[in-house]
Amino acid sequence: MKNRGLLFILLLGVVSLFADITYEGSRSIVGPYLSILGASGAVVGIVVGFSEFVGSGFRIVSGLISDKTQKYWTLTIVGYAINLLAVPLLALAWNWKVAALLIILERFGKAIRVPARDTMLSYATKDVGRGWGFGIHEAMDQIGAILGPLFISALLMFKYSYQISFAFLLIPAILALATLFIAQFTFPRPQEMEPRSFRLETKGFTKTYWMYLLAVGLVGAGYVDFALIAYHLQKTAALSPVWIPILYSIAMAVDGLAALIMGRLFDMKGISALIGATIISALFAPCVFFGNFYFLLLGMILWGIGMGSQESIMRAVIPYLVSSEKRGSAYGVLNFVFGAFWAVGSAIIGISYDVSIPFLVAFSLLAQFASIPFFFLVKIK
Repeated sequence: MKNRGLLFILLLGVVSLFADITYEGSRSIVGPYLSILGASGAVVGIVVGFSEFVGSGFRIVSGLISDKTQKYWTLTIVGYAINLLAVPLLALAWNWKVAALLIILERFGKAIRVPARDTMLSYATKDVGRGWGFGIHEAMDQIGAILGPLFISALLMFKYSYQISFAFLLIPAILALATLFIAQFTFPRPQEMEPRSFRLETKGFTKTYWMYLLAVGLVGAGYVDFALIAYHLQKTAALSPVWIPILYSIAMAVDGLAALIMGRLFDMKGISALIGATIISALFAPCVFFGNFYFLLLGMILWGIGMGSQESIMRAVIPYLVSSEKRGSAYGVLNFVFGAFWAVGSAIIGISYDVSIPFLVAFSLLAQFASIPFFFLVKIK
């Protein structure tokens, strides 16, 4: 059973690898692309934040549907198709409004698939280790997140336009979908990897669960999306356009390594691993917006640590708080809360960028540090 669980995690990891080449490659240039199409800093912040809100908000619905129907594969495949195919269509955008709609559509597709996919992964991590299993998946995910921006950077080096670069991302999108069908054929019923003997309160979510969501939401509110960071780097000419995707690749490499380390620490130390990661990563904002090149690099490393913990530990906590029968809904609500806080925070951060960068940094720090007391109240070990 352990070997089957690991194989399932690895297969979905390959799917995520190709998927991340697609949309993380896209995200590495979305900020500058919107700028070229005429968007302001506030527009970038609001578009990115709203897309995350749409992408997270619908996860409540898709999570509930996955619990009710247990059509995990159907939701996952449909979601991936929308999520991935919206990216190369950005090549056809003729103004920032069209590009914004496609960015939102890409996140909407992700919203459809994430609760069902994470529920399937949670079944596979039962014997592998929750933190370690999600950490492995996130690490493979981040290999794609590294390769995607590097791929885009190489295209830009060869003088390809942003539009042509988006079009090239159709290749990894097709590879991701092909691997997904292989995974479905190999594991048609992944829920069978976790016996239903593991039960928690099923009538509703516990107070601990809601406390945890508040803490996670505060972290999301204070996090600055890379699209705005890239916008800042282009506007201030801190880096040439070719180097911006490379910086993103470095952050994604840190993300993947941090996911493995933090996942293993979570299995050993529990929620304290997430608390430590939050404290460390919160310091990225002053480094990115106030520092020279070396502080900028440090800031992106810290940013990557935070992203790694968000994508591994934050998901690994849920099986300890919610029964398997309600796990799809739990992941949906988690992502909705995180996305709602992220959207509001992104709007505040984007507007602050045009008005006062020191206020932006202060807001980012305070929101993330405010999550720490609530994390301390979450007991899972």
